[in-house]
Amino acid sequence: MKTVWRWLWRVLRGVLLTLAAAVLFLEEWGWRPLTAWAARIAHWPPFARIEARIRQASPRMALTLFLAPAVLLFPIKVAALWLIQAGHAGLGIVLLVTLKLLGTAFVGRLFIITEPQLMKFAWFARALGWWRATKLRVKQAVVDSAGWQGVLKLRRRVSLWVRRFTRRQSRDVR
Repeated sequence: MKTVWRWLWRVLRGVLLTLAAAVLFLEEWGWRPLTAWAARIAHWPPFARIEARIRQASPRMALTLFLAPAVLLFPIKVAALWLIQAGHAGLGIVLLVTLKLLGTAFVGRLFIITEPQLMKFAWFARALGWWRATKLRVKQAVVDSAGWQGVLKLRRRVSLWVRRFTRRQSRDVR
């Protein structure tokens, strides 16, 4: 019986690590560049004034502003799902992807701007601390996993092959 539970735990752990890797990938390759893009937009004078006002907001107002995009985008996401269900899959998917990119950019920027106010809520500070610690543990588990090590090994092989191929091509051109 213990071997069955051990096997189930390994399968579940593999699935969870795969999901965690996807979340980490999205955060590393999505959150940072999109937030940086939103920060560049924030240099425009009208947006800079808005950001200055947000920075001066009370903690409760900052929390409201931080949660607003999720609330405001929800009906549009439902409409995108309706479009997919109604046979307009391309349009629905484009809408969902666009909303995800814009939402990530602006929610990320809002988080950076409002984090000092949000940290005044004890529950938020605890939740953020938990999230950051969990993210580090999951990231380490993913990096230590056999699947990740296999991907790294494959990446090194492909990189070596590309270098050899390009050297061979440049030698043949001469």
